[in-house]
Amino acid sequence: MSGGPHILAIDQGTTSTRAVLYDADGAPVATAQRELPQIFPGDGWVEHDPDEIWAATIEVSAKAVGALEGGAAEIAALGITNQRETTLIWERDTGRPIHNAIVWQDRRTAEACARLKGAAAEAIAAKTGLIVDPYFSATKIAWLLDNVDGARARAAAGELAFGTVDTFLLWRLTGGAVHTTDATNAARTMLFDIHRQAWDEDLLELLEVPAALLPDVRDTAGDFGTTDPQLFGAAIPITGMAGDQQAGLVGQACFQPGMIKSTYGTGCFAVLNTGAEAMRSGNQLLTTVAYRIGGEVTYALEGSIFIAGAAVQWLRDGLKIIASTPESERFAVETEHTGGVYMVPAFTGLGAPHWDPDARGAIVGLTRDSGIPEIVRATLESVCYQTRDLFEAMAADGVTPAAVRADGGMAANDWVMQFLADMLDIAVERPADTETTVLGAAYLAGLGAGLYGSLDEVAEKWRLQQRFTPAMDTDQRAALYAGWQDAVARVRGNP
Repeated sequence: MSGGPHILAIDQGTTSTRAVLYDADGAPVATAQRELPQIFPGDGWVEHDPDEIWAATIEVSAKAVGALEGGAAEIAALGITNQRETTLIWERDTGRPIHNAIVWQDRRTAEACARLKGAAAEAIAAKTGLIVDPYFSATKIAWLLDNVDGARARAAAGELAFGTVDTFLLWRLTGGAVHTTDATNAARTMLFDIHRQAWDEDLLELLEVPAALLPDVRDTAGDFGTTDPQLFGAAIPITGMAGDQQAGLVGQACFQPGMIKSTYGTGCFAVLNTGAEAMRSGNQLLTTVAYRIGGEVTYALEGSIFIAGAAVQWLRDGLKIIASTPESERFAVETEHTGGVYMVPAFTGLGAPHWDPDARGAIVGLTRDSGIPEIVRATLESVCYQTRDLFEAMAADGVTPAAVRADGGMAANDWVMQFLADMLDIAVERPADTETTVLGAAYLAGLGAGLYGSLDEVAEKWRLQQRFTPAMDTDQRAALYAGWQDAVARVRGNP
């Protein structure tokens, strides 16, 4: 395969690492993927091996590059998108991580977060747009510094570097030449003032994070350096970088205020474009950076659900009651209802709008008539109920989208998409390419390299594959959702 220019996009996710090679029109021409092992050292603790992340990234990227006759020389741009908030610290002189990566789902810092109340929590929310929670990077950084021998002293001396996964990959791809993140990832650390677009000295002091650890912060599209020529045979310009949910927003071409996308991967994340306004939620949603291009910031409201597709993965790998993920759709289609069974997948606590790190998963409403089909269907339904929780919060903030663009692995499930439309009572639009996270990384890289002239040019590339419209009776919708709310209350200890 030859011709060009091409764009290479790396999507380093929670459960897998993928590389996709695109032509300049955004059409995929080669894909490679490798699963990422999960490490669970304790209750609510989740880690990744940084060297495994790196090895997988190089492997899948090399395979994608190998699809071109001219190899890396035909690639005009490289974009990176990543699981956000996952925290790594490494030695500047060797690049060696001092500990496993602490994954965004990890809850080990719940007690530290609980101590940040009152004025401290309000200051964090006002500057960062975030709610104090173990989800974000700051308390993970502090934990590493306090629990790895000598780390805090070495950090203060400038010997160590912090990064989310994007920064770690960029460091290694550039041979240690570039220690940088982008505005979307910086906005998820609980250390970055999203209004001033700068690391905040007061928050660094409050959260005990030395400034010497931190990367520079750049636009989501622009110059991030070039890859070490030894990696792929030629240097590739790195010109786009964004956290996975923001990349998904770009891939879904949600560039106008009021447009919303919802991604169904390991977790579920609904992101609403609010334009130049950093809209403060009164209902436990997050204010975040959607993207920063040409120095201009576009903001978003986000609802984060920790467990979505991961619950189906648990049915397959944990309970072993389904043989494959697609099998879950068959169970749902063939099962008329759950018989009052609800699955609340709070394996690592509950995210928005509850923000309860101590909640744990449960299946409620079981009777002698309940079986595998009901549990599987209840698991799929839980994803839609959790999304409804987010949309209820958005409605309370005065935002009522007319439609939602859905993507991610679970978007391929027609039954889930229809139940989602029924539960939200709005249309759900599925694009022709549901892998919009990695596509968004490619678009950002194309913008950064000048292959695309504007976001409008990117928006013209979006294509609808199927539109799901609500078909459920109003009373049925209300009754099902009331049952879900009762199940959540039980999990949170408030029956």
